[in-house]
Amino acid sequence: MSEEEAQRYGGGTGGGGVGALSVDLLGQVLDRVLERRDRKACRLVSRAFARAEAAHRRVLRVLRREPLPRLLRAFPALERLDLSACASLDDASLAAALAGADLGTVRQVCLARASGVGWRGLEALVAACPRLEAVDLSHCVGAGDREAAALATASGLRELNLEKCLGVTDMGLAKVAVGCPRLENLSFKWCREISDIGVDLLVKKCRELRSLNISYLKVSNESLRSISTLEKLEELAMVACSCIDDEGLELLSRGSNSLQSVDVSRCDHVTSQGLASLIDGHSFLQKLYAADSLHEIGQHFLSKLITLKATLTVLRLDGFEVSCSLLSAIGEGCTNLVEIGLSKCNGVTDEGISSLVACCSYLRTIDLTCCNLVTNNSLDSIADNCKLLECLRLESCSSINEKGLERIASCCPNLKEIDLTDCGVNDEALHHLAKCSELLILKLGLSSSISDKGLGFISSKCGKLIELDLYRCSSITDDGLAALANGCKKIKLLNLCYCNKITDSGLSHLGALEELTNLELRCLVRITGIGISSVVIGCKSLVELDLKRCYSVDDSGLWALARYALNLRQLTISYCQVTGLGLCHLLSSLRCLQDVKMVHLSWVSIEGFEMALRAACGRLKKLKILSGLKTVLSPDLLQLLQACGCRIRWVNKPLVYKDAI
Repeated sequence: MSEEEAQRYGGGTGGGGVGALSVDLLGQVLDRVLERRDRKACRLVSRAFARAEAAHRRVLRVLRREPLPRLLRAFPALERLDLSACASLDDASLAAALAGADLGTVRQVCLARASGVGWRGLEALVAACPRLEAVDLSHCVGAGDREAAALATASGLRELNLEKCLGVTDMGLAKVAVGCPRLENLSFKWCREISDIGVDLLVKKCRELRSLNISYLKVSNESLRSISTLEKLEELAMVACSCIDDEGLELLSRGSNSLQSVDVSRCDHVTSQGLASLIDGHSFLQKLYAADSLHEIGQHFLSKLITLKATLTVLRLDGFEVSCSLLSAIGEGCTNLVEIGLSKCNGVTDEGISSLVACCSYLRTIDLTCCNLVTNNSLDSIADNCKLLECLRLESCSSINEKGLERIASCCPNLKEIDLTDCGVNDEALHHLAKCSELLILKLGLSSSISDKGLGFISSKCGKLIELDLYRCSSITDDGLAALANGCKKIKLLNLCYCNKITDSGLSHLGALEELTNLELRCLVRITGIGISSVVIGCKSLVELDLKRCYSVDDSGLWALARYALNLRQLTISYCQVTGLGLCHLLSSLRCLQDVKMVHLSWVSIEGFEMALRAACGRLKKLKILSGLKTVLSPDLLQLLQACGCRIRWVNKPLVYKDAI
């Protein structure tokens, strides 16, 4: 750019062009630039825009720990900080980055899966962020009571996620309850060391709770007795709480009539009688999740369910035994439903679906997964009555075909997601679905009749598509990928596993998908490192890549990944023909890589595994590897990996080479 052009666009120090506008005004302009790459272009073309963003930016997601100190100082107005993908972040690096930074405006911090951060780092975080209101520490499996105690010093905390913090006990929960009395949203799902005692103390201290998740805990009905006293509680999830039964739901029903959402999915000892009593005490329920908990629905429960006619919007009954009369009664009694879940329900027929949707014209999500008695007649009924439909799940509904889908496509213009996995659909069906220009998610797995022609229909009309599943669509070739890359530029998730006709030529087209983040290429036996290079050179946003059983991928593919896939966080290279040198170079180069699956790398020696894993120590959080290596890898290496928070999954799989069929 010449000096004259720089002055024109505000890049120089003169007073003309963009540089003449105020920082506040430029910040408002940037707020209206939705595409990330367009915002980046603004920063690059104009220093005035760069200064405005620095002063105006509210959200920051950091992928590597090295630039963290500089970034925290560059953006003084941050409100949300996401460090969940910051590889190798630990207490020392977090404390060093926070030192001297002005984080007085930060209210939300995400540390999900940041297993290297412990109580020292959390203490530094709380001290540096005096206005902290929300922390996500989910899936930090090593976090325990000391980490909970560190967070408890943030007295203004309103939202806390401790899901799968396996070391948290009643003591840690007590610290949080006493230190954070303003908590409104709390999840300690999978924290199985927490008992009724901890829940009781929490309820006594945190009276502002509005959302609580105790799923997978070994708590009993006594916890529900305590929870029933929360006068402001609106959402309660207790999935797979096997010690809770109808008596607990009866106790819950005696509490404040504030609950709006209840999830008792997979609670084995809950019956329809208990759910009836729950509804009796909470007449304003809007969402009821009871999937895989009841075998059948009693008449008493159904009569109570109908009393929620004015409020109930979401009903999940997956795995139930249903009948036409039951679905008809639900339809007539719950006319405001926007979501119904009937996945894997026995007894779902065309007549039942017709009776259900006849009175439920507001339905936006319908899940009929594995309801194999459903035919085109059900689709006709849905099309006639559910004009607002946005999501339709029909996996394994093998009796539907292109005629039923034509009605759906014609009558439901707002359709955004459809799952047709294992439905045997063909190109004509895709020709009809191409009318759905708002389509975002399309799942077509196990559809061997789909060809490049059908993919061309979708590519020409569905430009907003962000997820496409073509698992085992064996008729798709390179030409189909060319059409896809030309018409669906916004795709983020793409599954091409077992599409065995695809070659390097097809992958060369995928490089045009700049927003692609997840790519599954399992068992594409015709692709090589050349195709991998084409993908990663163009797809700079790639974070997950599956190359399992890509037998022709060798070190050249790994070298391309090491050079271009700088944001890659999850990689599967099992059965690839790579060497220790390529593996070592890959793991030492990718600073964001956290999850690696590398089973049966037959060309990698013990020394190669040693060097590669040492190069990645401190960054890896998950590792899948052959159990036979457990006795030959050095003990100090394994100890070092585990000390750095890496969970190793040892597998014992025979070396079997599969054809792409």
